[in-house]
Amino acid sequence: MTPKRLKIEAVEKSDYRVYLKKATDFHDIMLKTFDLANWTAAGLNAVHCAISCCDALLVFHLGVRSIGEDHMQVADLLLRLPQKLTGEVAMFKRIVAKKNLIAYENREFRQAEALEITKMAERFYSWAKSNLPAR
Repeated sequence: MTPKRLKIEAVEKSDYRVYLKKATDFHDIMLKTFDLANWTAAGLNAVHCAISCCDALLVFHLGVRSIGEDHMQVADLLLRLPQKLTGEVAMFKRIVAKKNLIAYENREFRQAEALEITKMAERFYSWAKSNLPAR
């Protein structure tokens, strides 16, 4: 089977601020919805926070972002970052792997699952911010 081709677009490196702002918005709403016991919203915002963090990192460091529909392929792009910035790729994969469960499966997303993904997204968000200039 032929591997899927990564779909990327060139982006001005200064545009990382746009994606970091999106990540911050998703992060803040993730925390608020978790406090409101809205587990599904907390989970989906965690996923989107991680995706926007990736976009910010890729735009700033490589001048590209993924435009494909497969968010797992973004992990391949993250591996193109300088070696010191690839330590959280596994965390990103664990977060994004939950998207289908949260949004599409025929069951409720539970408090324990929301707590787990919120903690992972919080860690990933903090890590991403520490590897980007302050807005």
